[in-house]
Amino acid sequence: MSAPAASPLTPAREGQTFAGRTRLGVWASFVKLPHTVFALPFALVGVTLASYTHAVTAATLGWVVVAFSAARFAAMAFNRVVDREYDARNPRTRDRELPRGALSVTAAKLSVVLAAAVFLAAAGMLNRLCLVLAPVSLTWVLGYSYAKRFTRYAHLWLGMGLAIAPGAGWLAVTGIWPDPWWLLWVLASAVMTWVAGFDVLYALPDAEFDRAHGLKSLPQALGVRRALAVARGLHLWTVVGFALVGLALPEAGIPVTWLWWAAVGVAAALLLYEHSLVSADDLSRLDAAFFTMNGVIAVTFFGFVLAARLLGPAA
Repeated sequence: MSAPAASPLTPAREGQTFAGRTRLGVWASFVKLPHTVFALPFALVGVTLASYTHAVTAATLGWVVVAFSAARFAAMAFNRVVDREYDARNPRTRDRELPRGALSVTAAKLSVVLAAAVFLAAAGMLNRLCLVLAPVSLTWVLGYSYAKRFTRYAHLWLGMGLAIAPGAGWLAVTGIWPDPWWLLWVLASAVMTWVAGFDVLYALPDAEFDRAHGLKSLPQALGVRRALAVARGLHLWTVVGFALVGLALPEAGIPVTWLWWAAVGVAAALLLYEHSLVSADDLSRLDAAFFTMNGVIAVTFFGFVLAARLLGPAA
């Protein structure tokens, strides 16, 4: 992957793209395949927590991964189709696949339809509740692509789209809502604010572009400095939310060991480090703060949860 040089205030071009121009590389960059590392681990967190009370088969795990991957592909491809004219005008995004003609709009639209169909089919293979909720979640994640047209809080919309992941993982295994009922909602809120916070960071370089083209975001509405403060507040709730989940898990019959609290502590430390990389006067390390640190947070958190499950209560 290539990560272009960045000026202190505006990165020249977004990172997390593949340097090669092969067909596979073009499609992988089109849907930002590396970004899968953000939410898939939290879907697997949901699966892992559910495994304490319900058996997880290889087929269930496979369909969870297929459903998640297809939904994410559909959402990202749809976003690229909807935003292609704005992407063509933005110096940071004009080299994306649709603006530069590496993919046709027709092919992109067909890929959305195909991915959506695969998602719905995979949800149906899991259980009836997943099938019923699948169109709702798909509508939500596709709807995000229009959110910047009418609300500065599109970051929260995106966050909720990814926050579906742990609850979906739980429901895919159990087919029922947990007790206490608020457990999944608090976990979802922690993931939502985590995603919304780093999406605010991601939007910082586009504040002036958004303002000039009638698009809405917190950096556009509040300015870079105040938007940074909001992102920090969102990430503070992320840590609080993970801690509250740890307190609630025993009520759902799930033992909590020191590994859960280690996961919370490591996530907090990594978020602090992430924010140390970015300031209102220097966005040159934004790619590291956005992609590297958040990928590490997701994978590490899941790693701790999985380790606690494999080692058992003795951990």
